[in-house]
Amino acid sequence: MWGVPMIVLLVGTHVYLTIRLRFPQRYLWKAIKLSFAKEKGSKGDVSAYGALFTALAATIGTGNIVGVSTAVALGGPGAVFWCWLTGVFGIATKYSEALLAVKFRVKTEKGEMLGGPMYALERGLHCKWLAVLFCIFTFLAAFGIGNMVQANAASQLLHTNYAVPEYITGIVMAVLTALVVFFGVKGIATTCTLIVPIMALFYVGSCIAILCINSSYVWDALCLIVKAAFNPQAAGAGFVGGTLAMTIRYGVSRGLFSNESGMGSAPIVAAAAKSRNPVRQALVSSTGTFWDTVVICALTGLVVVSTMLAHPEINGKEGTELISAAFNSIPHVGTLILTIGLFSFAFSTILGWSYYSEKATEYLGGSHTIRYYYVMWVIAIFAGSVLQLKVVWNFADCMNALMVIPNLISLLLLSNVLTKETSKYLWSNRLDKWNNSEMHISLMEREKRLRKIYKGE
Repeated sequence: MWGVPMIVLLVGTHVYLTIRLRFPQRYLWKAIKLSFAKEKGSKGDVSAYGALFTALAATIGTGNIVGVSTAVALGGPGAVFWCWLTGVFGIATKYSEALLAVKFRVKTEKGEMLGGPMYALERGLHCKWLAVLFCIFTFLAAFGIGNMVQANAASQLLHTNYAVPEYITGIVMAVLTALVVFFGVKGIATTCTLIVPIMALFYVGSCIAILCINSSYVWDALCLIVKAAFNPQAAGAGFVGGTLAMTIRYGVSRGLFSNESGMGSAPIVAAAAKSRNPVRQALVSSTGTFWDTVVICALTGLVVVSTMLAHPEINGKEGTELISAAFNSIPHVGTLILTIGLFSFAFSTILGWSYYSEKATEYLGGSHTIRYYYVMWVIAIFAGSVLQLKVVWNFADCMNALMVIPNLISLLLLSNVLTKETSKYLWSNRLDKWNNSEMHISLMEREKRLRKIYKGE
């Protein structure tokens, strides 16, 4: 699944959209400021801020910790470079996904906003069958990347460090998740908005502390990451020194696993955001890839490689063991910090992906099927906690790849829509302008309110 064709398709799309959209990465600072702007009068279920942090909750998970460590263990230090590069160019893809999601979103009878690649495929390309395939792959991928992998990583770490039985961790996470998802997207967004900023700052601070401890090895680690990206054998004895294809494969696949640019998952919640035009929310969503991969994954990779240089005896260990060894560099509290961080990351990712899978389920079977989906979701958390790691990761990798294909098809075939909307709002400096359909909805709401006032209601 992750051979040369998939890597070329994914990275090629990242590069193509970057060039076609005139490097949207250069608007990063503007996008960050928009993340905290209030959208008064806009229609949507959650704020742009809430949508971003729900998406970040789904992306900032074990992929940033165990995923990057696994990439180093299997692909060598050079995999960190390809993971980081995937994030840099992936910003354009995440921008494009969110733009199409808001552009082609629909409003349900309950007044909720629904969108994502399935609606872009159905309404933009008129390919209902591809939309159905995407939802099937999303449903299956969610149980891998967004559920069992997260529960597995948390349960294994707690078992290794504190001898907590895996089934206990599974039960606790399942109960906590059930309590939150009952309140729908607003409950998920509220919880993620509270958890994500705190845990991200906590984790970044810990990584910086480790880099200070390994300060004499940081520059060597950075040089090694760049050299091994193009010549894996340059890593030297004790490090993985496989083929270049293997290094790129693990770097790109773990980069995707972490930031999800190209998978089409984050646009599902972006479509629920309050935004006056598609480009504004697209810019906000694109910052998720920056924070997730360009910042957090890069820090994790540098921490792992510098620790491997400082302590050669840990070379050859698996991903979880590598990151555990790195955090043990912090005296007394390192293990506790990693355990709390990973549990929080895993829990928030499960919440974010529960929404993605819920909307895929609703698209396939209608709203009445969601109650059965919730039961399956909670059971899968427990199952993932007690399964073998290799089985869970292989399943997740395959499902991720299957999600990518129909989503990238929509991005490539609707690239004219992307350039048109970007030109209309971003290149023309009209980000504050209302989209016609959004303005129409706003005026209708205003008319309804005036009628109620006139009738004395």
